[in-house]
Amino acid sequence: MRSTPHLDVLPPLVEAGKTDELVESGRTLFTAVSPLNDSYAVFPVPLVRSPQFEKLSTRPKPTDSDEQNVYFVSSKPPPSTERRLFIGDTSVIFAAMQNLTKTVDKNGVYSTQQESIQRSIRKLALDYVNFAKECWIHTSRMAGETDQADADHYRSLYTCLSLFTILYLPEFGMDNAPVGDDLMEWLNIHFIEPSTEEGDHLSGLERPWEDETFWPYLTRAILRGLPKAVAFFLGTLAEHPSGNLRRLAQSIIPLLSTQPKLQHFDAERDFAYASHRWREKVKMLRIELDDVPESDRRDNFEDWWDRFSDIVGILEGREEVIRKVCEDLGADWREVCVAWGVFVDTRLRRQDLPDVVAQVLEDMPPDPTILEDMVHVALFMGDPLKALEHAAQLDPWLSAHLADMMEPLSLVEQQAVNDESELSVREFYVLSYAHYLHSDPAMWRITVSYMYSCGKVGAAAADEILVRVPLRLQSKPSNTNDSSDSQADQGDLSAVVKDVNATCHEYQREAARRTVCKIAAQTFVQRKEYGLAISYYSSAEDWPGLGRVIDRVLQEYIRSGPEQYTKFVSGIAPSLQGLRANSAAHGVFIHRLMFAVRYAEFHQRLLNRDLQDAAWDLVSMLQEGIAPKAWWAVLLCDAIELLQYDPTPLFSYASACTLLRDLDEIISRTAQGAGEDYLKILESKLQIDGQKDSQKQLQLVRFALAKYFARCAMIGTGGTQTVRRMVDPTV
Repeated sequence: MRSTPHLDVLPPLVEAGKTDELVESGRTLFTAVSPLNDSYAVFPVPLVRSPQFEKLSTRPKPTDSDEQNVYFVSSKPPPSTERRLFIGDTSVIFAAMQNLTKTVDKNGVYSTQQESIQRSIRKLALDYVNFAKECWIHTSRMAGETDQADADHYRSLYTCLSLFTILYLPEFGMDNAPVGDDLMEWLNIHFIEPSTEEGDHLSGLERPWEDETFWPYLTRAILRGLPKAVAFFLGTLAEHPSGNLRRLAQSIIPLLSTQPKLQHFDAERDFAYASHRWREKVKMLRIELDDVPESDRRDNFEDWWDRFSDIVGILEGREEVIRKVCEDLGADWREVCVAWGVFVDTRLRRQDLPDVVAQVLEDMPPDPTILEDMVHVALFMGDPLKALEHAAQLDPWLSAHLADMMEPLSLVEQQAVNDESELSVREFYVLSYAHYLHSDPAMWRITVSYMYSCGKVGAAAADEILVRVPLRLQSKPSNTNDSSDSQADQGDLSAVVKDVNATCHEYQREAARRTVCKIAAQTFVQRKEYGLAISYYSSAEDWPGLGRVIDRVLQEYIRSGPEQYTKFVSGIAPSLQGLRANSAAHGVFIHRLMFAVRYAEFHQRLLNRDLQDAAWDLVSMLQEGIAPKAWWAVLLCDAIELLQYDPTPLFSYASACTLLRDLDEIISRTAQGAGEDYLKILESKLQIDGQKDSQKQLQLVRFALAKYFARCAMIGTGGTQTVRRMVDPTV
């Protein structure tokens, strides 16, 4: 793709043409390259004067007070709309290629000699060719200079891919067949000469041979094997004043139309025999041409005999004539090499092509500044590594997909060829393309699909991308008044996490999946979506994280009161049953979640004035050991209202004894210095500081219990010993 000469950031770090002002202000720009991709951070830093060299150095000097913007930029522009479509469509072909190679590897066979495998790879290669063609046509129809540049780029991809397919992926069994006709078809499709405009101009003339472009057009048409155009303009020579030229033109027309083509024969031997007989007819035409007297070899506009002789020389397959004609016509090395396989050596094989190309390039070197030409040269020369090197400069997409096809064709090594990076040739170019895709974070699915095809190194890079997928973690504040927007945002986040999880399952990246679930859980905790947070922590099997969520929910009771607390717990209650069935879940965290749910049910009954069941819930949490000891004091304070309920006692004598037992443990343990374990949450709830106030609150509980037992004694449900113990704990 085209390189970007500069990068624009908003707000601008430096206004255009004002770099001097930046230096005068005592600052410069500093960059830090990302080890993950081609992005880097850019930010202004103070200049530091070097005492040794008395010049400005760009080492960043740390400051404690100045705050500044840090820009994260990419050296590669994100893909355009058309480019996105192209990348997405071709990634499907890439996936099919990976499935094919996996099947081959699984069967223990990796040989392109098998017909079904080679046909499958060829079909996928042709799919790439067709997509490049469609994208070229689409962008060509769009107006604008930028779009035209895009069209030229896709045309380059189209020519390179189709040439690769012709040279390295022919029809099965045609690897050793002559390649001239196929290359001529490729040349005529991608590099059209002569132009249609030239033909239209000449066809409108009464005597076209008088135009200076007539013979160059006719020669180029013959060189390109265009019999219909040649026959038409040779037919116009029937009005030429030279009888010899009229006769020669009529003789050459059937000769051109009967030139043997390989595809017209069932066996190469028949093609070779027909070519030999056709060459004999060309020799007869040469004899006839040489018999034309010198006096009749020119007309008033052109030396027609010399022009016609060049045409016959092409048909004879004379190398020097083809070179001379191509140079006169402004043709390049490609046209000479292709014409060589059609006229000079009609049985030219693919493996013999590099020798011909090397000979031609000595006199007609390619333009090294045109990357498309350099890719063509490398493919013609049978140098896959050099082709990939130039293709990477032209477009990382091209080098990645060429390398992906070259490996199963054994054109590049499958083993790691770089000891430092441990990457094979294919992996290097595919990963380079994946890093380019990473310039657009929205294309993370496609990015990781390429990375995961590149062994351990690629898998590690893909894992890092997955855990950094933009999950819209801070997209909406949790206290937004627009509930519909909040629900939509929650759905977006859940959908993205679901996609990431599916990707992790597909590539068996369990560690990455768990990390993503933890990140999502943390986000839902921040947004107080505790039910989803517990679900994702459970999926990640992060039991300490699950415990932290439960603690956050319990803190909501301290912070917001029982009514809001019960609403939060309603979202996490459904998780309890699933966690109980999960054998991997740690019991301590399930126990804590069970308490949070039971405690919410207790407060819901209080709110509903279902006091009898509320009293039963409170005591059962203590009797069954569900309530953590840190919450005992809170529960006992909650019991004051229930103990004071009149006229019917809500607690049985045994239940009241349970409350008294736990109260005595708190008081005695606090006296022994363990008050922090029992009173901290009560202090938070009461917003008090110090155990002295907490103990006063517990004395209120003791007083409520004393009155309760007194009532029980009066109605005959308890003993006097208990009442005396409440008044004097030493009894």
